[in-house]
Amino acid sequence: MYPRYKTFPSDLIQFLKQTYKKPGALPVYIQISELIARRINAGQLLAGERLPTERDMAREFSIAVGTLRKALRALQMQGLITRKHGSGNYINTSPEATNVYSLFRLESLGGVGLPTAQLISLRRQKKPQNIPIFGSDEEAFRFRRLRFLDHCPAVLEEIWLDGSVATVINKKVVSESLYHTYQSHFGFWIVRAEDHVTFSPVPDWGVDQFGLKPGDMAGHVERIAWANTGGELEFSRSWYDPSVARYVARIK
Repeated sequence: MYPRYKTFPSDLIQFLKQTYKKPGALPVYIQISELIARRINAGQLLAGERLPTERDMAREFSIAVGTLRKALRALQMQGLITRKHGSGNYINTSPEATNVYSLFRLESLGGVGLPTAQLISLRRQKKPQNIPIFGSDEEAFRFRRLRFLDHCPAVLEEIWLDGSVATVINKKVVSESLYHTYQSHFGFWIVRAEDHVTFSPVPDWGVDQFGLKPGDMAGHVERIAWANTGGELEFSRSWYDPSVARYVARIK
């Protein structure tokens, strides 16, 4: 029998199952495809490696075969797997992959880690003077979130989205992937980003779940992101716990 445990560790699968019906969670087939995509991009699944059978994978993930096939089709469209008739699905690494988390550069120290998020606050306000100039509106939507890698609190995020994209954003439409929310609800998507990585004190709005206290030094990432419309629509800053996560940029 195909050694499935090497492809998808049991603890990772158990964690994933707990997120299926979590409020704000991505559709199950996207969660599955993102899990596989991140493992491919991290080199944990190698080019030419055969995935378990569809029936075995569906059983292991506790999902319907039809849902599993939707996940595999998404991976095929990204160029990450190839389906060979009568043989199965094989890993086909591609530098052109554009999965939901392809621009998410933080990974757990023990492995890639599937990102999830908890929204702390969302408000529309005038852009403060201590962030770069971006977008066309004087106001922006400010998202503050706690990000998890698998089940571990790893990152505090503050994301500023230009106010020109909408008048109001309902918290109910905000999924665990903001980039997925941008595309599914506002009709644009992020195509490139520029990151600046350094260290910075944890902000005073940090939450108890995060391993570091306000004022503690943390890894720090500032990002400007461009949309398919051609303009800069997002600025973000993230504080990550270096005992839990690391910033990874892979060059292919």
